[in-house]
Amino acid sequence: MRVVTTAQPLDVQPSPLALLLLGREADPRSERGVECPGDLPAASDPGLVERARAAKEKLGEKVFVLGHHYQRDEVIEFADVTGDSFKLARDAAARPDAEYIVFCGVHFMAESADILTGDDQQVILPDLAAGCSMADMASAEQVAECWDVLTEAGVAEQVVPVSYMNSSADIKAFTGKHGGTICTSSNAKRALDWAFEQGEKVLFLPDQHLGRNTAVRDLGMSLEDCVVYNPHKPGGGLTAEQLRNAKMILWRGHCSVHGRFSLESVEDVRARIPGVNVLVHPECKNEVVAAADYVGSTEYIIKALEAAPAGSKWAIGTELNLVRRLANRFAAEDKEIVFLDKTVCFCSTMNRIDLPHLVWTLESLVAGKVVNRIEVDKETESFAKLALERMLALP
Repeated sequence: MRVVTTAQPLDVQPSPLALLLLGREADPRSERGVECPGDLPAASDPGLVERARAAKEKLGEKVFVLGHHYQRDEVIEFADVTGDSFKLARDAAARPDAEYIVFCGVHFMAESADILTGDDQQVILPDLAAGCSMADMASAEQVAECWDVLTEAGVAEQVVPVSYMNSSADIKAFTGKHGGTICTSSNAKRALDWAFEQGEKVLFLPDQHLGRNTAVRDLGMSLEDCVVYNPHKPGGGLTAEQLRNAKMILWRGHCSVHGRFSLESVEDVRARIPGVNVLVHPECKNEVVAAADYVGSTEYIIKALEAAPAGSKWAIGTELNLVRRLANRFAAEDKEIVFLDKTVCFCSTMNRIDLPHLVWTLESLVAGKVVNRIEVDKETESFAKLALERMLALP
């Protein structure tokens, strides 16, 4: 005998997080907005390049297109300037006559550009889903709770926050409000030197690897001077004694691309390519940085390869779009440039900005419609700008 039962529908409402993951909602306070209203051109449209060129020509000096180094080649082709996140934000601020700033990068970069540009300028992100997993690892609520933990441990007055450029406007504002500064991968040492002149400890947000590598490699600290605050554990997973003994309180965050490189990757490439130079970004793990020959920011990597002698061999530990572009650029000079890991790995959120999104953005502007504008509220902007200005004032 077979018994058939009929399931009754459950009155269950999906949570905001579930809706966000399903792509049916957007969180304006997160790096992971997902709404992209309007119809995009088909990715296979053979006329996309010409459409982008025509729209950009019609807009003329009204539009200024920024392209981060990790963007696709098809997008970089239409960028007026290329660079890392802070360089591009400064480039935008240096173009006050441009009515529209189209930022081909990720959400936190567009926020920084909005903070640094004039009120009459509009910053646009072609795809709001182009966020940053690292920036998402530290929310304003989590960082406020961390500060409460530091206060309860009796160390908050000794702590100076230093936040990496790869953070949301909310985190930059927190940093400014609590007397801290922003840093880039190029000036992290200067930022930490400044911070330790202001206090005895640093809360480094949100990338633990850049903070640890700078403290150990550049400031001569030991790994024991560093502790990792885990926002998903009570008290960050740390005791009051650990917080009192630490010099560097590192947020448990990382870059999804740079964090995948391993010591095995370094050992493997050295075995496969005798005489190879290993050059990695400081967002990589400490053991990878320690095993590398050279370590530096995206701009440092580019300049190192420009200065490299013909016939030299390089394994690069950074985002694949840039590595592939550099390999093609220097092939004529007989410079062998390979990706450090055997597994192909693009920055998935950077790659959301593609030619269909860029064409849609530019053609919308031609039609008089501003899409995907990024705006930081005035209070957040004020404190975030204070933190950025402290960085700009670093010696």
